Amino acid sequence: MVSSRVFMIWVWAVVVGIPAATAATGDGWFHGERVYEEAEEAALIYTNVTGVYSPKFHGNESKAVYSPLMVGLTLIPAAAATGAVCLDGTLPGYHLHRGFGSGANSWLIQLEGGGWCNSIRTCVYRKTTRRGSSRYMEKQLAFTGILSNRAEENPDFYNWNRVKVRYCDGASFLGDSENKAAQLQFRGQRIWVAAMQDLMSKGMRNAHQALLSGCSAGGLATILHCDEFSELFPRTTKVKCLSDAGLFLDSLDVAGVRTLRNMYSGVVSLQGVGKNLPRVCTNHLDPTLCFFPQHIIASVKTPLFILNAAYDSWQIQSSLAPPSADPHGLWNDCRKNNARCNPSQIQFLQGFRNRMLRTVRRFSMSKANGMFINSCFAHCQTERQDTWFADDSPVIRNKAIALAVGDWYFGRSAARAVDCAYPCDQTCHNLVFK
Repeated sequence: MVSSRVFMIWVWAVVVGIPAATAATGDGWFHGERVYEEAEEAALIYTNVTGVYSPKFHGNESKAVYSPLMVGLTLIPAAAATGAVCLDGTLPGYHLHRGFGSGANSWLIQLEGGGWCNSIRTCVYRKTTRRGSSRYMEKQLAFTGILSNRAEENPDFYNWNRVKVRYCDGASFLGDSENKAAQLQFRGQRIWVAAMQDLMSKGMRNAHQALLSGCSAGGLATILHCDEFSELFPRTTKVKCLSDAGLFLDSLDVAGVRTLRNMYSGVVSLQGVGKNLPRVCTNHLDPTLCFFPQHIIASVKTPLFILNAAYDSWQIQSSLAPPSADPHGLWNDCRKNNARCNPSQIQFLQGFRNRMLRTVRRFSMSKANGMFINSCFAHCQTERQDTWFADDSPVIRNKAIALAVGDWYFGRSAARAVDCAYPCDQTCHNLVFK
C-alpha cells in the first residue's frame, strides 16, 4: 500500500482547480441562494496529510514523484439525438480505462458527484462550470482509489474496465425537463441512458462482473439507478452497487428546519425528477421524500453496499449546520473542524449518527447487502487513495475500506461493519476546512 501523503497532490489539484466563478462566491453562497457543491470543492486540508509523496531510492538516485494514471474524456456524440445533454446543451461524457488480464470482462462504473442545483438561478450558474457543461470539464482526470490501475492501490478492481461518468445535470442523473427561457436542459435520466448504451456498445454487454459506484450526489444516483443498472445484464452476470457518501438523511438542522428537504424539493420539482424515482416509493410518498435514500435502500433488489461517514462532513456543512441556520456563527468553528466542537455540538452530531444507524437497520438484515460506517468527519472515501487503500487508511476491526468492499463483492466474508462512536476511531482522515 502507498502512503496517504499521495493525496496532497489531490488536495493541491482541488485547491487550485476551483473554477473562478466558484471562488468568487466565497463560502458557496450565490446571490442569497446556496450553491450545493461537494465538500471537496472547498479549499481544504487533511489533518494527517503532510508533504508530497515521493518514494526514496537508494544511493544518489533522484526521487520519483508519484503520478496517478490520467484518463482522457470521451464525449458521447449519439447523445444529442435523444436530447441527452448537459444543462447548457453540450454533450455528456465519461473517462474509460480498459481492463486487462483477468479483469478484461469486468466493469466498474463510477458516477461522479457534485451537489445539485435547485433553482433557475443556481442552475444558470452551474452551467458555467464543469458541473453543468462539458465545455468546462477537465480533458483528463486522475484515476485513483477505486479507479487506480495499480494492484497495490486497488487490490480487487485495478485491472477491470473502469469508467468515470461525468455529472453535468444537477439532479443525480434523474431529471427530465427543460426551461427554454433560461436555456436550461434538465436531462440527467437521458444522460444516464445514453452513457450506459454507449458503454454497452463498447463491450460492457459482455461483462461477467459489474459494479456500479458513485460518490455523494453520484452515490445517491447509484442507489436510485441500482436496479436499473442490474437490468442491463443477463442473470449470469454478477451485478452489485456501491454507494459512497450517498446516504443523505432528511434531518432537522440546528435551527429545527429541514434545510436539505427544502432544497431537494426544488431539485425534484424544477428538474422533473419525480417521474424517474422508484415507483415502490412514489406510490405512497411524496417524490421529494423518495429522493432521500432512507426511503429507498431497503427496497433495492440488487446487492448494495453503503459506505458512509457517520459524521458526514458535507451534511454537517450544508444540511445540519448551514450558515442559514446559524446566523450568529455559533457552529462556525465546529462546522470547519470537528476538534473545535463543544460538548453540546458533539451531542447533536451523535444524534445524527444514531439516526443514520436506525436508517440502515432494516437494510443490513439482508445478507446480500454490505456496509461500512466509520465514525469519521469525512465525505467520499472511495476516490481518494489515502482513504481507499493506503498504509494508514481508515479501518474498522483492522480492515480497510477497499478490503471490506472486495470481501463483500466477491463473497469472501460478511461485510457489515459499524464503528464505535466518536472519538474512539484514531484511524480517521477527518476533513478540516479553511
